[in-house]
Amino acid sequence: MNMPKFLKTHTLDIPLWLIPMLYVGVTTICGLTLPRLEQEYLAAYSHGMSVASAQATLSAIASGMMALTGIVFALAFVMVQFSAIAYSPRLVVWFGRDPVLFHSLGLFTATFVYAIATLAWVDRGGSGKAPLFSVLLVTVLLILSMIVFAKLVQRLNDLQITNVLHFIGQQGREVIRAMFPCLGTTGDAAPESWQTADEAIQQRPITQTLRYSGEPVTLTRFHIGALVRQAQAADALIVMECAVGDTLTEDTLLLRVHGGRALLAEIPLRQAIQTARERTFEQDPKYPLRLLVDIAIKALSPAINDPTTAVQALDQIEDLLHRLGRRALDAGCVKDDRGDLRLIFPTPTWEDYLTLAFDEIRQYGVSSVQVMRRLRSALLGLMDSVTEAERKEVVRRYLHHLNLVVERSVLDAEDQAMALQEDRQGLGLSRRRAER
Repeated sequence: MNMPKFLKTHTLDIPLWLIPMLYVGVTTICGLTLPRLEQEYLAAYSHGMSVASAQATLSAIASGMMALTGIVFALAFVMVQFSAIAYSPRLVVWFGRDPVLFHSLGLFTATFVYAIATLAWVDRGGSGKAPLFSVLLVTVLLILSMIVFAKLVQRLNDLQITNVLHFIGQQGREVIRAMFPCLGTTGDAAPESWQTADEAIQQRPITQTLRYSGEPVTLTRFHIGALVRQAQAADALIVMECAVGDTLTEDTLLLRVHGGRALLAEIPLRQAIQTARERTFEQDPKYPLRLLVDIAIKALSPAINDPTTAVQALDQIEDLLHRLGRRALDAGCVKDDRGDLRLIFPTPTWEDYLTLAFDEIRQYGVSSVQVMRRLRSALLGLMDSVTEAERKEVVRRYLHHLNLVVERSVLDAEDQAMALQEDRQGLGLSRRRAER
């Protein structure tokens, strides 16, 4: 089937709240069975620790785990609040759903539960003994808890702006690599897939429509394989009217079915359209750009006034645009294994990506010489990078627009002259190229 690689499979994610519950469930079962089995079959083994010492050790571990769990919650709160205030509220999802946080919470709770269970078997029935292997297991759990806690503290290092920007950029690079094939080495555009799609749509009448009903949600992905198989079975063409990243409201038109021998079942069609309350990186190369732009314009706000952070965001934005500029962006036309067009879904054009990446930064950063110089450098770099003539012309028009914006800004003549020079550092090393 002619479709991007990562669209063929989908991994089922475990709800994160279930992770600590699994830890607690397994530990509870072990706490009820292992000490009992140890007393029944391994009572002859002993570590020589007195009953009082074992009770004091297990009590200290159990009470310490409760305090450590409180610290974990405090760290989680700091991470979420810091990301929302310093970067973007949309990054709260990333920090708040870090699996390390939930595994640490589960492991700390498991250590507490098993320490309490072991404590109940110390001097059981007046034996004057403490269970050897259970005490050792509590010690192992304590060591693992300290390792995980150190890992969680190290996560605070990920809050540095460079790490945040790199993470977002990496997500964008992975999506671009998975979704879009490279253009030909000649630099020519990919085959006119959208023109072929328009012809196919016009040749087939609309036989079915599907609308959304419910509270507002965000479309996060299409199950491409399922949609193509349904269209192939009915010899139909499915045209999606909504794109990944769109917010669906009541009565939103989801798709149209053109042609076909019979009507497609609605339930499988709805199941092939995945939604959530928040946007995700999957199948959405616009989302990394959106997050990077959010960070940049927040840094440019008068309350923060940090143009250097905007320049760092532009570093990642430029890299993503370089990669998009050398990719075939008509991935929204999917064919079956016989080469027949079966599915069409909206994807952004090169101009859409350029507008998303630069417009708001240009508007909010027009008074910053540093941002204008870095933005100009990014556009000139794209001019060299893209090989398709139409895309190169779009960049040239955008560069001309940037020059007009600088000339009409509040900057004086000397600052305008500086702003019209390219500089990859923003303010660091002036460069000037001939006009293109």
